[in-house]
Amino acid sequence: MEAFHGFINDINGILWSYVLVYLLFGVGIYFTIRFGFLQFRGLKRACQVTFAKAGPGEISSFQAFATGLASRVGMGNIAGVATAISVGGPGAVFWMWVTALLGMSSAFVEATLAQIFKVKNGDGTFRGGPAYYIQQGLGSRGWGIAFALSLLLAFGLVFNALQSNAIAESMEVAFGIDRTLMGIILVAASGAVIFGGARRIGKVAEILVPVMAVIYLLVAVYAIITNIGELPRVLGLIVSAAFNPQAALGGAAGVGLKQAMEMGIKRGLFSNEAGMGSAPNAAASASTPHPVNQGLLQMLGVFVDTIIVCSATALIILLSPAYTAGDEAKGIALTQAAVNHHVGAGGPGFLAIAIFLFAFTSIIGNYAYAESNINFIKRSPTLVLIFRLMVLGMVMFGATGSLPLVWDMADVSMGFMALINLAAILLLSKFSFAAWKDYASQLKAGKEPVFKSESIEGLKGKLMDDNWK
Repeated sequence: MEAFHGFINDINGILWSYVLVYLLFGVGIYFTIRFGFLQFRGLKRACQVTFAKAGPGEISSFQAFATGLASRVGMGNIAGVATAISVGGPGAVFWMWVTALLGMSSAFVEATLAQIFKVKNGDGTFRGGPAYYIQQGLGSRGWGIAFALSLLLAFGLVFNALQSNAIAESMEVAFGIDRTLMGIILVAASGAVIFGGARRIGKVAEILVPVMAVIYLLVAVYAIITNIGELPRVLGLIVSAAFNPQAALGGAAGVGLKQAMEMGIKRGLFSNEAGMGSAPNAAASASTPHPVNQGLLQMLGVFVDTIIVCSATALIILLSPAYTAGDEAKGIALTQAAVNHHVGAGGPGFLAIAIFLFAFTSIIGNYAYAESNINFIKRSPTLVLIFRLMVLGMVMFGATGSLPLVWDMADVSMGFMALINLAAILLLSKFSFAAWKDYASQLKAGKEPVFKSESIEGLKGKLMDDNWK
């Protein structure tokens, strides 16, 4: 088992240190240039379409956006940022920002493709994602199934165990709640949501995601206001350390530029998932008059996740003495120490509640992704039921167990998932580019954009279930 774990770590080392970090970064640069810096030009429009209404029984654009954001905003925003700073110094935060701004263009492409190639469920809702646009757009069901299986392992099972593990650990430390009891509570709460179907997932995410974000951001705002004199210094440190990491203070002093870049890029991608093929599964579920609307919204999701929420964690840490404590605190412990400094004795309880909200919404968001891919492989109520029980089993296992090997295995499956998706969105990008051109021309003519499949040459014959007639 030890040898197998070492083999898995070797694969992860190759995937994440030499291939995916730079490939995801490169694809983001390519789409940024090809779409003419759409992530900056289209941000205002993304905010305008956020609360567009849907019909009765349909999943609105905001509900799909919230489901995607629920999965994105999780432990990566708390522990991931702290780890990036611990290992890569304050400059890693700068590279997280760069990764997000470039990744917004990749998120736009994959979410737009998910909408174009979505298919209809029996209850009138939609499903889709990379597996669906790979099969229809590239004509390869085999690669679609390979992607779906990778996502099921990573997001459907193992990552949910990771989220429940974080909840149980934080609740035990803060309130002394037994981990087994917490696992039972999480299984019951998760089961109530996932057995309610896609509509209930959307409604729960619609309520919890804003609450989750606002509560956490309020602590960051409090930290900034009470340390306003230090803010210019901290922002300057982030930028200067991005190019001269040796100037960083504390435990990360002396890290190299490559290490700061790699940690910022890697943790940024783990957090916002841009280009990895997960969020498009939520994007496809929305009822919207034009695919580009959801592409813009998922692009906005990357911005919220990294530029806002991850920056909040970074400022909470860097505006406290916790960062200069050397190697005494890393990861979640570093965030905990920083929160304690800002809010005092209530810190452990507050962070435990924040982790619960972050991680629980990630569980239901991850499940939404997984169910869509189960249905891609085979439309079977029995298979969905079995998978739901497996998900709840992993939630219980995560709350009570130790996860190092399964976490590393999930990294491998997520890595292969990202490789397949990046190849697909590059090959299919002509459809997202044409959709944006159609959308922009309608806006220029003073119309509210409405999409028709015949507006893109060569598309109509590829669609399994033409929802854009």
